[in-house]
Amino acid sequence: MTRQKSAYVCTQCGATASKWQGQCPGCEQWNTLTEYALESAAEGKARGARGGYAGAGGAAKVTRLADVTRGEEVRQSTGIGELDRVLGGGLVEGSVVLIGGDPGIGKSTLLLQAVAAMEPRLPGLYVTGEESLGQVSARAARLGLALGDLRCLTETCVERILPQLVREKPRLVVIDSIQTMYSEPLAAAPGSVSQVRESAAKLVRFAKETGTAVFLVGHVTKEGGIAGPRVLEHMVDAVLYFEGESGSRFRVLRAFKNRFGAVNELGVFAMGDAGLREVPNPSAIFLSGSSEPQPGSCVMVTREGTRPLLVEVQALVDQSPLANPRRVALGLEQNRVAMLLAVMHRHGGIGVYDQDVYVNIVGGIRIQETAADLPVLLAILSSLRGRPLELPTVAFGEVGLSGELRPVPNGEERLREAATHGFRRAIVPRANAPKKRFGEMDVIAVERLVDALEATS
Repeated sequence: MTRQKSAYVCTQCGATASKWQGQCPGCEQWNTLTEYALESAAEGKARGARGGYAGAGGAAKVTRLADVTRGEEVRQSTGIGELDRVLGGGLVEGSVVLIGGDPGIGKSTLLLQAVAAMEPRLPGLYVTGEESLGQVSARAARLGLALGDLRCLTETCVERILPQLVREKPRLVVIDSIQTMYSEPLAAAPGSVSQVRESAAKLVRFAKETGTAVFLVGHVTKEGGIAGPRVLEHMVDAVLYFEGESGSRFRVLRAFKNRFGAVNELGVFAMGDAGLREVPNPSAIFLSGSSEPQPGSCVMVTREGTRPLLVEVQALVDQSPLANPRRVALGLEQNRVAMLLAVMHRHGGIGVYDQDVYVNIVGGIRIQETAADLPVLLAILSSLRGRPLELPTVAFGEVGLSGELRPVPNGEERLREAATHGFRRAIVPRANAPKKRFGEMDVIAVERLVDALEATS
């Protein structure tokens, strides 16, 4: 009998070590190595025989890329437009997609709706390790889904799931969730680093060898990352995160990794009694909708993946009773806001060193691109002066440390989106000035920050 050996894997980076040590040799984090069991070669062959799917335990073959036949990438629509957008145009056969998010945000609801929408075209199987068949059936009925052809399996052992997949031959599989799955050869408890890693590896292998599309639902930690080893995100083809503010019915699905499409693509949903529904006009939910102009508000056009979005930037400037005034930024990097305040003081002649400054992105969205620099400063200036900007006005542009305004990508698309929503005034870097006029929009192109500040006075 072959002796079973153990190894240690890092929960942060997935690096392995032959023995335990306090510091990970890969990412140099402390106390992140966890023990897991290694299966022997004989057990690996037995596992492949039990799996029963094509290619299990087969010999590898080296192939020249010039000899590879490149077929057209086959995509299947999920029946949910926003999900198709985030996936890059649809679901690719043989792909493995990991969806994470806070508890109760709608991961299982979205995937159950997707399985029901694709059932006539792509037979699916919903595998749950967290709910009973009665609970899944009750949720499907509450969502108004047709129960006739929906197939569901309650199982947590991967070695018992794979033969069922071979027998049923689904083209779409949902695993809810990967943290509840376990592999029999390993002695660790479900949800441990070794079990999550091995279970995901077997499901990924099955997806690639049979061309079955697989969705994996992942739990998140209190820091917001996927629970389990970091290598889990490297094993799959796409990583999607569900985001949403507590108390809000709107949900944002964002792609952080996608081998078949653009990253940072955004899909917007609204949660209702009948489940998740698509939001056809996402820009509307990020605007306050106030009929009267308010001081400290500026609308910007950001770009998420391939979609331009109108987002409202709000700022509040108030006299500070503290020796060190507060600088609070929600939805933006706080250090960048502090840098922009220094640029406005040095090159615009406007200082807020004795004022508390609060900046917020309406709707809970997080802006990571530099196009928000100019709108943030215009909103801060509007709050400081107590005068609103002329309505309707949009702005975008990167502000350099020497006070210059730098262009941002896809300027004309941003202006076209703003013109579609009725904005008639835009303040942009000169390099982003359009060659033709967008309807009745008046585009003010400036080269320096001081020119932009004067345009709002």
